[in-house]
Amino acid sequence: MPRLKYRYNSESLTYEKIRPKVKDYVIKYSVYGAFGIIVSFVSIAIFNAFFENPKVKSLQQELQFSEQQLSDVKAKLDTLEVLAMDLQDKDDDIYRNIFGANPYPAHLRSSGVGGSDRYRDLRGYHSSDQIIETRQRISKLERQLTAQSKSLEELYELAKRKNEMLSSIPAIQPVNNKDLTRIASGFGYRIHPIYKIRKLHTGMDFTASEGTEIYATGDGIVSRIESKRTGYGNNVMIQHGYGYQTLYAHMSKVLVKEGQMVKRGEVIGLVGNTGTSVGSHLHYEVIKDGSKINPANFFFNDLTPEQYEALLEQAQTSNQSFD
Repeated sequence: MPRLKYRYNSESLTYEKIRPKVKDYVIKYSVYGAFGIIVSFVSIAIFNAFFENPKVKSLQQELQFSEQQLSDVKAKLDTLEVLAMDLQDKDDDIYRNIFGANPYPAHLRSSGVGGSDRYRDLRGYHSSDQIIETRQRISKLERQLTAQSKSLEELYELAKRKNEMLSSIPAIQPVNNKDLTRIASGFGYRIHPIYKIRKLHTGMDFTASEGTEIYATGDGIVSRIESKRTGYGNNVMIQHGYGYQTLYAHMSKVLVKEGQMVKRGEVIGLVGNTGTSVGSHLHYEVIKDGSKINPANFFFNDLTPEQYEALLEQAQTSNQSFD
């Protein structure tokens, strides 16, 4: 029951009841309401300051978890990138060198990805920059690993052909040691026996009696046979593959035919003195990728280290070739 209020009437000397007006009630309850709202806001603010909202707390924990996971992914990416570069370096500097293969093309290792902005859908969020950077690094790593996979496939094919390759590379002397009189001249500049001028001798001369057997120094196909009065005289060219060719010149007799498959150690002809020559001998050349190189570097299948050193010394002492 509302509390009654009285007012003293000095004229009638009595107390009269005060009847509240509607406006008074409105003002009164408006003040109460405003006070209640203020108290509510203050209470909520105090509660939020000292007590976390379960939903907000859950979202904060999820955000922290996501940021930690993203940080872990970036750390693992650092490790994977180092490992990928190490594998790439070994691939180019070691593995491919073993098989005489050129380094894997750099433009294939670092090929780009099309599109002006492949990450536009990831923009506009709190962690957009970090996520886009991580996605870019993952894409780059994927391209590197794809290229590395293709390179290893090539190496696998080369490994399968390793025995064929090793059998094809020139690796023995074309004339047996026991049949040699001496090595007349090695690779390099020599005095020509006929023209008496200093000239590059592009092979190695093996002096032996006429009719001494000449051996193919590696597996291959007889690609050319010539019979000339001058120059190399009767000579044979063998195509070994893998960029290698060998030439056998001044033969007295050729024992193979053009297009014939030959094996290392197979007799292909006999030592002679045909063409521009001043004595019975074999002029032997090794050609790699079109360039004539020192044959002495390829006598590693049938010589001991001591014999090899002696061969080099003999080849270098003569200042005049036989052709």
